[in-house]
Amino acid sequence: MATMLNGAAVMDAALLLIASNETCPQPQTSEHLAAVEIMQLKYIIILQNKIDLTKESQAREQYSQSSDSFDVNKPGCEVDDLQGGVAGGSILRGVLKVGQKIEIRPGLVSKDLETGSVTCRPIISCIVSLFAEQNDLAYAVPGGLIGVGTKIDPQLCRADRLVGHVLGEVGTLPDIYVELEISFFFLRRLLGVRTEGDQKGGKVQKLFKNEVLMVNIGSLFSGGCVIAVKGDLAKIRLNSPVCTQVDEKIALSRRVERHWRLIGWGEI
Repeated sequence: MATMLNGAAVMDAALLLIASNETCPQPQTSEHLAAVEIMQLKYIIILQNKIDLTKESQAREQYSQSSDSFDVNKPGCEVDDLQGGVAGGSILRGVLKVGQKIEIRPGLVSKDLETGSVTCRPIISCIVSLFAEQNDLAYAVPGGLIGVGTKIDPQLCRADRLVGHVLGEVGTLPDIYVELEISFFFLRRLLGVRTEGDQKGGKVQKLFKNEVLMVNIGSLFSGGCVIAVKGDLAKIRLNSPVCTQVDEKIALSRRVERHWRLIGWGEI
């Protein structure tokens, strides 16, 4: 990988070689594609080898898999053929309908390098399709996983970039926060930590200022720095902004023996 990154830094294009007798993408293929994206290479040529080891139908199927792994909107395609990104998740409350105008929060996040201030721009779009388990739906209600077809750029939906974001009708979503004030509760003892014999897990230590925690809020997990503690109240500054509401339950984890261990929970 180090050799690949060094070479990609001075190249205008990349050749990606894949075996036609294997499914695509393989773990290493995904890793190299991520590296190509990081190095901002605009041109990629995909080559299939080992054609002699597979049937023509299998090679064509793998070709289709390779195509599906990339941007669905090819350069030069007609305007009417452009496709939007698909967001997946579960509906907590309410109803989603095809044709409904929606927004996604926090949306596009940018940070001022000089002041450190964070700016969030909600993504406004429209629902063009709804489906569950390959069944097209006219509307969707709470329960199960739902795919929501939108008109937003598919690049925004790739690589779990929308994980932790909230989708809903315009004007109905909660506020966006970078700092949270919580009332927290600790577990009696650490769970999942190896101990000798019948010895119980160690007691959970108190929070202290400037400590870094892992905070889970809904489907979002983000690092957070404790900036103030008083009794069972704490203020945490998150690394990533979150769209949430007061009284929402959160989980708190601490780094113990090189692993994140659950130490308690809190309420905003």
